[in-house]
Amino acid sequence: MMSAQPNALSALKPAPYTEHYIEIAGLKLRLQDYGTTGRPALLCLHGGAANAHWYDFVAQGFTGDYHVRAVDLRGHGDSQWDNSPAPDYAYKRHAADVNELAQKLDLRDFVLIGHSMGGMIGSVYSATYPGRVKAFMLVDTTIKMTPERIAGFSAISNREGRHYASQDEFIAAYKVHPGGSTAAPEIHRHIAQSSGRQFDDGRWRHKVDRKVYGNREMVDSFPLWNKIKIPTLLMKGERSQRIDPVTVADVKSRAPQVEVAEVANADHHITLDNPAGFIQVARAFLDKIK
Repeated sequence: MMSAQPNALSALKPAPYTEHYIEIAGLKLRLQDYGTTGRPALLCLHGGAANAHWYDFVAQGFTGDYHVRAVDLRGHGDSQWDNSPAPDYAYKRHAADVNELAQKLDLRDFVLIGHSMGGMIGSVYSATYPGRVKAFMLVDTTIKMTPERIAGFSAISNREGRHYASQDEFIAAYKVHPGGSTAAPEIHRHIAQSSGRQFDDGRWRHKVDRKVYGNREMVDSFPLWNKIKIPTLLMKGERSQRIDPVTVADVKSRAPQVEVAEVANADHHITLDNPAGFIQVARAFLDKIK
């Protein structure tokens, strides 16, 4: 298992981007475009209750060779929520959104990166819609769901989230979940500033529809790996236990091409904890598949 240490790429400045909205399955999804137009495409999917800004501190590591975009998934960030009587935030729905997004952006032979929940969505997409995606990086995703984990998500969905009188109060109280992140203060504050908004009642809350938790499924994702034939990297944080040796062995028995790499000095939120390490590991993988 390859391990990455921090290096000179660790300048703590978010990458510039342009912002676009694109209608996908009747909802307007927000897209961050870091550039560079004309280069091979790289699309980034964030985790649950997060948003596209989770990639702000790593995008600059790829824009020299790739056209890098990150999307706010439905119900997250500044994308629209599903306000129908039975909102659909299932993995298959998200994967269908990615498929439509890839078609509308005319993404071909593109690289897909998915962190946490985004990794599960990427797995469903790669297994269900082959042909466009060239390579896949799954970043610290819980590949094996448990009933206890699903029950925890359901409990979150059924209770009101915290709210604050001002943005300053929101930022002061903000924490990434799960905990354990060692992100630099500059990065933590940037994520906090990008994760809340003022609602109609004047209170500040997280920019996520809490109903997204109610759609978390008890999915047996291992059969998906029987269908994923493209080059794939499982990336884990050094201090995270989400991708364990038993899980790796099961995945590799179904998809022998899968590689595994560990990013040092990182927990679950690798792009925040060690941006340089994330870039180093990802680039090493991408350099082999050009």
